[in-house]
Formats: sequence, structure tokens, C-alpha cells
Amino acid sequence: MPDDAVPERLDLDGDTLRITWTDGRRLRYSVRGLRGLCPCAGCHEERLRLGFEDAPLPVDDDVRLVGMEPVGNYAYRLRFSDGHQTGIYRLEFLREIGLSE
Repeated sequence: MPDDAVPERLDLDGDTLRITWTDGRRLRYSVRGLRGLCPCAGCHEERLRLGFEDAPLPVDDDVRLVGMEPVGNYAYRLRFSDGHQTGIYRLEFLREIGLSE
């Protein structure tokens, strides 16, 4: 990731988050996918326990993104409708998992 590429615009449309980056790249994310790939320690341990080391955890179909706050200049904390809010999603991670538009 270029050091200066940061989110320029965030758009939430139902179950899809779109991020436009300052380098022009536009990526989309399923909210369920973001929740299933939560990088927090608890979710990481749960993935290992279930044998999903590199795969998303199963999450409810109706999970929604209810908040997104910057953490410094390197990440976002995402809050989901199921009450989960401990994941810190580093910008590099978001760039890796997003689907190009």
C-alpha cells in the first residue's frame, strides 16, 4: 500500500461498504465479510478453534455495520449490530480484503 493512500470517502449502502482511497482505488466490502474477518483477538481465537484460520467466521445474515470510527491514522474500529466492536481494521488489511470496482 502506498504510504499516503488513505480513505477519502466511505459509503455504506445496505450490506455493502465502499471505500474510495486517495490513490483513486475504489474497493467494496460485504458487511458480513468484514464481521466474519474481524481481526480482534477473540475472533482470531475462535477462527483457530473452528479450523477457519484464514476464512471468515459464520455470522448472521442480518448483521449490519452501525458505526465506524478512525483509530489514529492507521485503522478503523467497526461496530456491528450484533454488539461486536473490538476489531481494529488496519488500513493495510482493508486494502488486502477489498474487492475492486
